[in-house]
Amino acid sequence: MFNRNDFFKSSSDIFAKIYANRNENFVKARYNAAFDEFENIYGEADSLSVFSVAGRSEICGNHTDHNYGKVLAASIDLDIIAIVKKTDDSVIRVKSAGFPEDIVSTENLAPEFNDTGRSSALIRGVCDGFSKNGHKIGGFTAYTTSDILGGSGLSSSAAFEDMIGTILNYLYNDGNIDYIEISKISQYAENVHFGKPCGLMDQVACAAGGFVTIDFENPKAPIAQKIDFDLSAKGYSLCIVNTGGSHANLTDDYAAVPAEMKAIANDFGKPVLRGLSEEDIIAKAAVLRKKHGDRAVLRALHFIRENERVERMLKALSENNTTEFLSIVKESGNSSATLLQNYYTPKAPAEQGISLACAIASSILGNEGAFRVHGGGFAGTMQAFVPHKDMEIFRNTMETVFGKGAVTELSVRPLGACMIYQG
Repeated sequence: MFNRNDFFKSSSDIFAKIYANRNENFVKARYNAAFDEFENIYGEADSLSVFSVAGRSEICGNHTDHNYGKVLAASIDLDIIAIVKKTDDSVIRVKSAGFPEDIVSTENLAPEFNDTGRSSALIRGVCDGFSKNGHKIGGFTAYTTSDILGGSGLSSSAAFEDMIGTILNYLYNDGNIDYIEISKISQYAENVHFGKPCGLMDQVACAAGGFVTIDFENPKAPIAQKIDFDLSAKGYSLCIVNTGGSHANLTDDYAAVPAEMKAIANDFGKPVLRGLSEEDIIAKAAVLRKKHGDRAVLRALHFIRENERVERMLKALSENNTTEFLSIVKESGNSSATLLQNYYTPKAPAEQGISLACAIASSILGNEGAFRVHGGGFAGTMQAFVPHKDMEIFRNTMETVFGKGAVTELSVRPLGACMIYQG
C-alpha cells in the first residue's frame, strides 16, 4: 500500500519551497485529509502521484494579455493539490472537494454543449488540446482540493486547467511539456470547451512560479521572465481583500473588455491593440468615440498605458526600488478604475465592494503602501501592499467591513505547477 511516511519524508524539501510561510502541521494535515478522501472514494492504492498548482496574483497588466500585451504576476502559496492514480483505461475521473465527480472519456473529445461552464468541459478541453498538439493522454483517477478562493481573482479555474495538464504531462509524457505549452492548452480548454473568452495570463502565472513578467506580443510563443524580488524583506505584505462579490454571471462583462479593445484596433486595420500608440488613439478619437463609444476609447488608452507601466515596474523591481514599484501599483489601480472601468459591473451599480475596499485602504495607508483591483474585476477582490507595521489595523478594519477572514496574506512561491511525488 502507498506509504504516507515515505511521501512526507521525500517531499520535505519541496514543501519548504512552496509552503515557506505556512504551518508545517497544517500542511501535513491537509495532505493527509486529501489521502483519506481519495481512499474513501477510489480505494487504497499501491502507488499514487501527488501534484500542486499555485494560484496567482496579478501585480500589473490588468486586462492586457488578450490584446497581446504585457503583465507582471506572481505564483502564490494558495494552491490546488491532487492525489492521483494512473489507470489502464481511457476514462478520467476527478472528484474535487465540494463538487460532484467529473467523468470524461478520452475517446470522445469534441466539445459538448451540455458541458459548457462545467469543470468536465475543462478536463475534456485539456485532453483535446493535448491530442491536437501531438501529446499523449490516458486515464487516471484523482481527488483534488483547493484553498484558492473561488471567484477571488486568484485564478482557481486556471489552476485547475493547469493541474489536469500537469497530471497528463507527468503520467503520459515524461514531464517533457513546458509550462508555456500547458498554459496555452489550458487557455484553449477554457475558450473552446468551457465557453469563457479568457486570455493566457492566468494560466502562465499559475504555472510559472515566482514573480514573472509575460510578454504576449507573440501569443503562440509568449516570453516569460522571472524576477528575484522578496516583498516581505522590503517590509510589506501582499494582501487580498475578499469584498464578498462573486464572479458568477459576469462573463459578458469580461468579454466586453477585449471586444471593445479589439473593435478600436480593427479601425486601424489591426486585430489587437498591441503596436498602437496613445497618439494614434487620440488623433482618431472623434471618429472612434462616435463609432464605438467613449468607454471603448478609454479602455484602449488603459491598455497602452498599462503596457508601459509593466515595463516601468520591471525596471523598479530589478533596481529594488520599492517606492517606485508601489507608485506604479497605484497608477495601475487608478487606470483600472477610471479608464478600464472594471471596479464594479454596470448591471449592479449598488454593489461596489472593490471601490469601497480601495477607499478604506486609502484611509488606512495614506501615502504608504498601495492598492488596486485584483484580477478580472467587476466583483470580488482588492489587492493591497501593506506595511508590516500597519497590518493589524488593516486587517481589523477590513474585516469589520467585509467580515472575518476577508483579508488573506499571501506569499510568493518559487514553483508554480509541479509534481511533488511520483508513485
